[in-house]
Amino acid sequence: MTANMAKVAGISVGAALLGLGIPYFTRIAPPQLTTFITDLPVTKVPLSLSFLRNSTRSEPVSTDAPFVCDTSHSYRIELVSVQPLIIYIHNLITPTEITALLRAGEPEFAPSKVTKGGRQQNTNERTSSSAGLPEDDLVVQCVLKRARSFLGTMFRDGWDEMGQPQLVRYTTGQQFNLHHDWFNSPLWADDGSWNTWNRIASFFAILEDGCTGGETYFPFAKSIVAPGPKGEQPWRGGIAQGEDKNEQQRPLWREHEDGGLAFRPFAGNALFWINLHPNGTGDTRTKHAGLPLESGRKTAMNIWPRQYYAYE
Repeated sequence: MTANMAKVAGISVGAALLGLGIPYFTRIAPPQLTTFITDLPVTKVPLSLSFLRNSTRSEPVSTDAPFVCDTSHSYRIELVSVQPLIIYIHNLITPTEITALLRAGEPEFAPSKVTKGGRQQNTNERTSSSAGLPEDDLVVQCVLKRARSFLGTMFRDGWDEMGQPQLVRYTTGQQFNLHHDWFNSPLWADDGSWNTWNRIASFFAILEDGCTGGETYFPFAKSIVAPGPKGEQPWRGGIAQGEDKNEQQRPLWREHEDGGLAFRPFAGNALFWINLHPNGTGDTRTKHAGLPLESGRKTAMNIWPRQYYAYE
């Protein structure tokens, strides 16, 4: 009886193994045999081969750590011009933020447009490409929060807004002729109300500086300090802070040969200026240009805080 039980057990085990092995056997069996085999009823039981796997092998793990906004990030400012007010900001954007901002905007680049008469249009005055950034992106929100803090009391929470930031990219030969960021007539609010708005100020932060030329030129900007009694230059143009000693010795801005000041691209640094007079009219002295890029590529980030006006 024991022998019979052993035979029955052996037959049962063999049948189970055959049933489990049929789906895998069909992959290597000749066509005439698989035709027969696939007609057999097969129990759908998953076959575990974990014992054949290399126990030391691990599944690929993403190396991208979740972004955490550095609320303690510090930057340094220099007052460049009073009339118009222009402030140079060192290290406004971190390298990690630069990488994330470029990644977020890369798919959206398209030929830049200019707003005239309240409508956007293409023009030869601006030959760069631009990309709107998603306002709900964590990195975008982090940078906008930093810019908001910089504005202080000139920004009214619950009324004004930071607006959608924009990336702008220049390649060899591209430029943006003299222009101002404010609108001749305030634009209507997007919420369907009768309120209007204008760009009270501008941040222009450099993200990529692998280029020559491409300075940002303000023809009406003036040094806040007069030259010395022996004709010495009043400043050295905010010497860069970095590991490259030669780079450190190059001025970040200079007096332009036609008057005014020209600022060279330097990744992480930014310019800030106020566009509007206290009465809400535009300051024509804030006209500026993106001078032609001689070689390479320059990418920057525009932030235009919006000041709102109630309908009267």
